[in-house]
Amino acid sequence: MNMEFLQHYWWILISLLGGLLVFLLFVQGGQTLLYTIAKTEDERNLLVNSLGRKWEFTFTTLVVFGGAFFASFPLFYSTSFGGAYLAWMVVLFCFVMQAVSYEYRRKAGNLLGEKTYNVFLIINGVIGTICIGAVVGSFFTGNPFSLGVMNDVTWMSPWRGIEVLFNIANLCLGFAIFFLARTLAALYFINNIDHPTIFNRSRKQVLYNAVPFVVLLLAFLAIILLSKGYAIAENGEIVLVQYKYFHNLIEMPVNTIILLVGVAGVLFGIVKTLFSEKWNKGIWFSGIGIVLAVIALFILAGFNNTAFYPSYTDLNSSLTIYKASSSHYTLKAMSYVSLISPFVIAYIFYAWRALNKKQIDLKDIQEDHHAY
Repeated sequence: MNMEFLQHYWWILISLLGGLLVFLLFVQGGQTLLYTIAKTEDERNLLVNSLGRKWEFTFTTLVVFGGAFFASFPLFYSTSFGGAYLAWMVVLFCFVMQAVSYEYRRKAGNLLGEKTYNVFLIINGVIGTICIGAVVGSFFTGNPFSLGVMNDVTWMSPWRGIEVLFNIANLCLGFAIFFLARTLAALYFINNIDHPTIFNRSRKQVLYNAVPFVVLLLAFLAIILLSKGYAIAENGEIVLVQYKYFHNLIEMPVNTIILLVGVAGVLFGIVKTLFSEKWNKGIWFSGIGIVLAVIALFILAGFNNTAFYPSYTDLNSSLTIYKASSSHYTLKAMSYVSLISPFVIAYIFYAWRALNKKQIDLKDIQEDHHAY
C-alpha cells in the first residue's frame, strides 16, 4: 500500500459514494413530482410515504460522502467549505428542510400545515439536485480560489460558491441531475407503488424527463470534452491542456467502457419502461447504470494526472489527489476500516429489500399509524 495506490484507492471509493448519492437523489426527484403525478391528497400521501421509506438512505449517503471526502482528501474539504460555503450551506439547508418535512408533515397540530411541508420537499428536490450537479460540474470547469503558504484559502468571488451557477457547463450538469432525479423517481414509483393511475402517469413522466436529461448530459459532455482541462505537467505545475478530458477518455479505456456501460444501462431502463406497458424493473437498470456513469465521471476528473478541483484564478492552487490527500498513515488505517464496506452494502440491500417486499398501496398508509 504505497501512497499513490492509497490515493487512487480512496478516489475510487469517493467516486462510488458519489454514484450512490446521485442514484438515491430519486427521492428528491420524486418530491418535485408531488403535484404532477399525484392529483389528490391520497395520491400525494402515497407518493410521500413511498419516498419516505427511502429518504434516510439519501441523507445518510450524503453525510458519509462528505465524511469520507474530509478524511481522505481534507484539503478539498477545507478549501471548498472554507471558500464556497454559501453553496454548501444552501445544499445542507435544503436537506434539513427535507428531514423536518418528513418528520412533521402530517403530525397533528403542526404549525405550518401539510401544504407548507410539501413545498419544502419540492424546494429540496429542485435546489438540492441542481446545486449538487453544479458543484460537481465545477470539478471540470474550475473555481475562483488561491491557496496560501499554509494552505489557507482565499476565495476570489464574493458569491462564495454560488458562482458555479453562472457557468453554462455547470448549469447543464445541474439541470441534467435534476431531470435524472425525476426520471429515476418515476421509475421508482412504477416499481414501488400499486396504483394503476400513478403507474400510467409515472410512465409519461419517464419520457418527459428523460429527454431533457439526455440532451443536457450530452451538452455537458460536449463542452468539457472540447474545452481545455487542468493537467499536471512533468514539473508538477498545473497547466491548461486542450481536450484534456477527451484525452483522458482515450488514455483510460477501461474507465471509458465503464462510462458507456453505465449510459447504456440508464437508457435501457428508460426505453424498456416506455415500450413495455407492464415492465417495472427500470429503476434497477437505470440506477446501476447511473452509479457506473458517475464513477466514470469522477475518475475522469481525478485520474491520469488531472486536477479534480481546479482553480481558474490561480492554476497552481488547483487540487489533485496527490496534493489534497491525507497522510499515508491515515489513508492506510482507513483502508482497513473500508474493508467492512461490503457488509454495510449488504445490510443496505437487506433493509431495502425488507421495505420493498410488496408494493405500497393506499391501504398500507391508511393502516399505518407512523405514515408520513
